[in-house]
Amino acid sequence: MQHDKVLILDFGSQYTQLIARRVRELNIYSEIHPFNKIPTNLEEYKAVILSGSPMSVRSDDAFHPDLKGIRGEKPMLAVCYGAQYLAHFSGGEVAPSNTREYGRANLSFVKENETFLKNISAGSQVWMSHSDTIKSLPTNGTLLASTHDVQNAAYKIEGETTYAIQFHPEVYHSTDGKQLLENFLVDIANVNPDWTPNAFVEETVEALQQKIGDDKVVLGLSGGVDSSVAAMLLHKAIGKNLYCIFVNNGLLRKNEFTDVLEQYKGMGLNVKGVDASARFLDALSGLSDPEQKRKAIGRVFIEVFDDEAHQIQGVSWLAQGTIYPDVIESVSATGGPSATIKSHHNVGGLPDFMKLKIVEPLKALFKDEVRRVGASMGMAKDLLGRHPFPGPGLAIRILGDITPEKVAILQEVDAVFIGELKKSGLYDKVWQAGAILLPVNSVGVMGDERTYEKCVALRAVESTDGMTADWVNLPYEFLQKVSNNIINKVKGVNRVVYDISSKPPATIEWE
Repeated sequence: MQHDKVLILDFGSQYTQLIARRVRELNIYSEIHPFNKIPTNLEEYKAVILSGSPMSVRSDDAFHPDLKGIRGEKPMLAVCYGAQYLAHFSGGEVAPSNTREYGRANLSFVKENETFLKNISAGSQVWMSHSDTIKSLPTNGTLLASTHDVQNAAYKIEGETTYAIQFHPEVYHSTDGKQLLENFLVDIANVNPDWTPNAFVEETVEALQQKIGDDKVVLGLSGGVDSSVAAMLLHKAIGKNLYCIFVNNGLLRKNEFTDVLEQYKGMGLNVKGVDASARFLDALSGLSDPEQKRKAIGRVFIEVFDDEAHQIQGVSWLAQGTIYPDVIESVSATGGPSATIKSHHNVGGLPDFMKLKIVEPLKALFKDEVRRVGASMGMAKDLLGRHPFPGPGLAIRILGDITPEKVAILQEVDAVFIGELKKSGLYDKVWQAGAILLPVNSVGVMGDERTYEKCVALRAVESTDGMTADWVNLPYEFLQKVSNNIINKVKGVNRVVYDISSKPPATIEWE
């Protein structure tokens, strides 16, 4: 079945992924492409959205998209930079704002009887994020909406199905943003909202069967949501021709290897557990630098995985749980590589010696969509609801060098923290939580004796997709209980602190 598709042209906005996700919440498939790498097959797209940008249209370096075949020929929605671009280069005027317009605002004027603004009225809250403002509309522009400070907050161009808005409908602070996108895509562009999890499963299974045939596929399971959902899709498509390998790198959570392995077998998967703990810990011995630790883990994982894959006769394919953010974050709006904050041990392809073809059944999905697809296949809630866990595991939650003793301490601390979150009904209200073992010894007093033991930091964040995150305001009584339990139950720890940093400027993990 062919679904209507929406093309999103990215000008480098921090919100571009949010546009795609909000569109997909309407059961409409959307794709992000850099503004200067527009697909040649434009006939496949029913509508086009131009994103915002940190760039100014008044700059000599302003981004100039080639809108031939789009403007005037397809329904187009220009957001923020896009709205300013259409104005500045089509007969209007863009100038610096007297003050930077950032944050919440309310519509003070909404043009009546406009399909684009159906069910949206004056007073509706919108989110602004710009330093330039549209002083005058482009040729044939008609004003649709204003705020107290922004006269030209929304407009359309007569004679075209072209609409433009200065605010960001994709941000949840724009309370009617989803309604506005629905008005434009469904009512104006006539996009059919039929891209559902059930449809995705049915079509992906059929496509996998056609692509793979009777070939064998090997997949590295991590215990996380992405690889688990990928495994179930492949299992539905090719059954026992899927060979899953679950590697214990010695850096998993307490009892995770045995618990998750049993869960996988209960799902009917053909899975082999490989305990390579000693091999990983040997490779990490003496390493303190985070990047060196990540690369050592990545190298050993590939070696272990390759050893196991060679024991399966006739394997042709490697399956990976790559998701859409992994794909689009590899290219920036200017077509170059994004800045590397930290390397990922399972991203970047395979070494040449493995000689396997790649299959990535989830590469079109965001994380929340992966969970919905898993739910539509009847997968267990506790598996789909698992917090994200870093590929290098506890190695990047132990600051400094790695020893078996440190791993054991952190596993116990983490087990107390996560266990109490679940017992208190807080686990599902947190996007990700974990403990960090600090390279700090702290003076303490226990039983009238002086101690000089480790300090651990607890971290809990709320997020939608991990791109940004806020620390969770856990109840003081809960933190008090967890701290007491950790210090009383985990030998070697005498101090617990709570991390209240948001992302940005911090990252979710410490390394």
